[in-house]
Amino acid sequence: MKKMLPVAFLLVSGWMWCQSGFKLKVGGEVSQPLELTVSDLSKMPEKETSLRDKEGKTHTYTGVSLQDILAKAGVPSGKELHGENLAKYVLAKCTDGYQVLFSLAELDASISDKNVIIAYKMDGNPLPASKGPLRLIAEGEKKPARSTYQLASLSIGHIKN
Repeated sequence: MKKMLPVAFLLVSGWMWCQSGFKLKVGGEVSQPLELTVSDLSKMPEKETSLRDKEGKTHTYTGVSLQDILAKAGVPSGKELHGENLAKYVLAKCTDGYQVLFSLAELDASISDKNVIIAYKMDGNPLPASKGPLRLIAEGEKKPARSTYQLASLSIGHIKN
């Protein structure tokens, strides 16, 4: 057991070093563009959710509410979410080119109870390098198609006629 301690320390240290240069970019139609490190996110209020993997095992993910990140970027919410603001969206982009779309309305607690988080831990441990450093988790969807791996950026846009 004592031999495992240095190995565990090296693994965690290596993971932290590899992730130290990573920044989640939040931009587009925001009043405050952001570049957030995993450390920045870990200082925000934590939220948990669960998701079943392809083998049927349920995992618990820890991270930050997507709505909290949007609020920090100055994205309209609550009473501001009316009229043309209802035509705004969040486009989540991943390092492999995968993209998913959410309307602001479905993410806003004043309209919907949807739990979407930006996760940095799975079952109490940092996400594996192949899945992280961040993963977007959309709880309660019948298919996990919008629960992405290796989240790189969030772009807020507006559908125009």
